[in-house]
Amino acid sequence: MRAYASALALVAIPLAGCETLTSKDPAPVQALSGEWTVDLRPSFEDAPYDQQMVLTVSRSGEMTGTFYGSEISEGRAGAGQGRVCAAWRTFDNSGPYQHSGCLEGDTIVGQSWSEGRDFVLPWTARRD
Repeated sequence: MRAYASALALVAIPLAGCETLTSKDPAPVQALSGEWTVDLRPSFEDAPYDQQMVLTVSRSGEMTGTFYGSEISEGRAGAGQGRVCAAWRTFDNSGPYQHSGCLEGDTIVGQSWSEGRDFVLPWTARRD
């Protein structure tokens, strides 16, 4: 009986912190869904260089859309430590890009790594 109680406690403790959503409630990760304008300037003193991003995030965290005119591949969103974040890939003629960003208010603060062009670029995006 004691072993049963211990096993039950091990299962119940992690579940106690889980958020329960009804099928009508949006999942926290869905806050990333929408149309965004991405500011790709290397410095805020540089001339504006904006590109569009469209994100669609399912309740399970699967993400589709476009970034800088390229289709998002293998996009995933998740929530933890009080943040909602996502990571995804795109491709162009120079090769793959790895992107990630976290929602801060109504802004996504992110970065992109171009494997083919060998750079990392921090960026911000504001909701349209």
